[in-house]
Amino acid sequence: MAPGGSSDRRIMSEINVTPLVDVMLVLLIIFMVTAPMLQSGIDVQLPAAGSAPLTKGDKAVTITVDKNGTIHLNKHSFTLDQFKKRAPTLFAEIGGRPVYLRGDNRISYGTVIAAMSALKAAGVERIGLVTEPDLD
Repeated sequence: MAPGGSSDRRIMSEINVTPLVDVMLVLLIIFMVTAPMLQSGIDVQLPAAGSAPLTKGDKAVTITVDKNGTIHLNKHSFTLDQFKKRAPTLFAEIGGRPVYLRGDNRISYGTVIAAMSALKAAGVERIGLVTEPDLD
């Protein structure tokens, strides 16, 4: 206590919430940025049995994988290794257009996944698998 006077110091009974709000906003931003990265798997929606068929838009690109594993795009045919090398060039200007992937049911699942992986590596974000409707 100062000689001859009263103390200017008082016990602080209020909580300063500004640092708390700052920390919460930083955490919110961190969670918003990292949440999409935590999703695993490939972003495709397979049509359910008995659902209405998808209408192919004018801007969609269709790729076909035949029973021999050959990948067809328009009038061009590629092996899987050729497609992996050429995909970045082929899809550089796709601009968010969807790609429909048609795979023969006699080929291995791994071949279709390898084609999808090459598309993802080329920057294609919207990939759809084309199936026949279930007639049961």
